[in-house]
Amino acid sequence: MTVTIIIVAVVALAAGCGAGFLIRKIFTEQQISSSRAYAAQIIENAQKEAASIKKEAELEIKDRNLKAQSEFDAKTREERREISELEKRLRLREENFDKKVEMVDKKERELNQKKADITAMESRVKAKEEEWNRLVGEQRQKLETISGLSAESAKNELINSMVSDARQASLLTIKRIEEETKENADKKARDILTTVIQRVAADHTSEIAVSVVPLPNEEMKGRIIGREGRNIKTLESATGVDFIIDDTPEAVTISAFDPVRREIARLSLERLIQDGRIHPGRIEEVVEKTKADMDNKLKELGERAAMDVGITNIHPEIIKLLGRLHYRTSYGQNVLKHSVEMCYIAGMLAEELHVDPTLSRRAALLHDIGKAIDHEHEGSHVKLGVEMARKYGESEKILHAIEAHHNDVEPKTIEAILVQAADGISAARPGARRESLENYVKRLENLEKIASSFDGVQRTYAIQAGREIRIMVEPESIDDMHSYQLSKDIAKKIEAELEYPGQIRVTVIREVRATEYAK
Repeated sequence: MTVTIIIVAVVALAAGCGAGFLIRKIFTEQQISSSRAYAAQIIENAQKEAASIKKEAELEIKDRNLKAQSEFDAKTREERREISELEKRLRLREENFDKKVEMVDKKERELNQKKADITAMESRVKAKEEEWNRLVGEQRQKLETISGLSAESAKNELINSMVSDARQASLLTIKRIEEETKENADKKARDILTTVIQRVAADHTSEIAVSVVPLPNEEMKGRIIGREGRNIKTLESATGVDFIIDDTPEAVTISAFDPVRREIARLSLERLIQDGRIHPGRIEEVVEKTKADMDNKLKELGERAAMDVGITNIHPEIIKLLGRLHYRTSYGQNVLKHSVEMCYIAGMLAEELHVDPTLSRRAALLHDIGKAIDHEHEGSHVKLGVEMARKYGESEKILHAIEAHHNDVEPKTIEAILVQAADGISAARPGARRESLENYVKRLENLEKIASSFDGVQRTYAIQAGREIRIMVEPESIDDMHSYQLSKDIAKKIEAELEYPGQIRVTVIREVRATEYAK
């Protein structure tokens, strides 16, 4: 029983194990099948995803390729365009280069031809030079045989002797002649100039570039200006000057470079103020009448000046120009009065020298005639004066005196020299002219600078308001005779480079100091 139970139990156990194994096998196969299906699904999904990724990658690669191709094409087109431009420029340069080469070849041919001509000419010159040298050599040999000296020795000896003797003799002769001349001429010249200056008495007034017209009251300024400025605009247009109406009480300032126009404007304004009717029509009428009166006054002034100095047969237009000089100043000196004063001086100088004074007075009266129109025409007053005098029939001597009175040309007649002297006397006498401080200082600086430019000069001093320059020299470098020559050289350079009234005295001082100590 027990064995049976055991057997049954064993059989049952074996059956159970077999059933469990079978069940487990079935379950395992199901799991494997399920796993295989899942794996197949995963593989299929992976394949689909890979296909999608591959497709996207292909599209992206295609887009990139298209973009790269587009950029490459654009870059290629730009490079081709640049290459085309370079080729054009290169062709142009080649054409220019070919032209230049052709020009160079042409010039080279011309140069070669000229070289050939020069070579032929040099050959001819050389042949002539050899012939000349041969002849000179023969003559030199003959002279050396006769004199017993070589050519070089004889030449040096002769030159040194002649230079030394000539320099010493010339300095001594010049000094002796000038000292003798000064002894006889200084007193006579002083007497003549003193007499001339004493006999000339003239009042000089100073004009400036503006005129001031007094007003009866401040209300008159508004009437002169007019509605919207029409009156003052008409005044300025008709007269050609500037009317300045500022804060100055009861006064109007007239400014103009042309003194005649300024005088016309002044007289016109005074007449308008006196008349009381100030409007454009009346302004133009008064200005025209004033201009006509001014023409008559200019003629009267010119005729009076010519009559005062005894000059006749002057062209009417020159008479008017002389009248205009009454309204012109130079360094504060009235030009017409300066010219009249010069007439007296030049005439008296001519009489003292026993020369006909008529021509000298006429040249002196007309010497500054160009200043009457130098603000209207181009050129210096000397050039304009010569043109005006020639135009109205003055003689060549008068023209030369006008042209030479400022050394524009070398004076060649006694009349020209007398006009120069009279101009210097009239301009340089005390009180005749004014000079600004700036110009005065600059003139003194230039004077000292010129004197200091010479070798051997230690110090220079401009004294007596620029009428004298004193030069201290090095005694070791310059001897007494050279001091005398140095003063003449400095004077010549001052005359050539500076403009100044009157004359400047040049004094060279050479001082030797010997110092020793007693012990």
